[in-house]
Amino acid sequence: MGALILRALRLDWGAMRRRPKLDPLARQVLLEIAVGRIAIGVAAAAAPGPSLRKLGFPATEGNQTLARIAGCRDIAVGLLTLAARDDRARLRAVGTAAAGIDVGDTVAFALAARDPALRRGGIGSSLSGAAAAVVGAWALQRLGKR
Repeated sequence: MGALILRALRLDWGAMRRRPKLDPLARQVLLEIAVGRIAIGVAAAAAPGPSLRKLGFPATEGNQTLARIAGCRDIAVGLLTLAARDDRARLRAVGTAAAGIDVGDTVAFALAARDPALRRGGIGSSLSGAAAAVVGAWALQRLGKR
């Protein structure tokens, strides 16, 4: 009887170490989006005026403040994605949040494009946000298959 209990309590260390493998292409895509997000975030946070003008938006004080906030958010999300790179569940969670952020940005920029003064920046930024959201969703879907 004691031997049966000991056998039942024996831990399977091999099974505990095995994790579901990450789809390498999905992982790579999510990491590349993260690196791009960090780069854009650093530019927006460090030099919001030039960043806004390059994107086609006026560099007002209010816009610069929002650019700094969005830049810091993008840096944080990008770093979280990189930190989760080897854990499928965490990578899916952060990737899902990042794709949601990209959808929100897309909608916000598309709404901004209704204003003639913001049209160039709104259209360009909404297209890049939509591309990031679609590619991120594609990678997440692949990540969930394994």
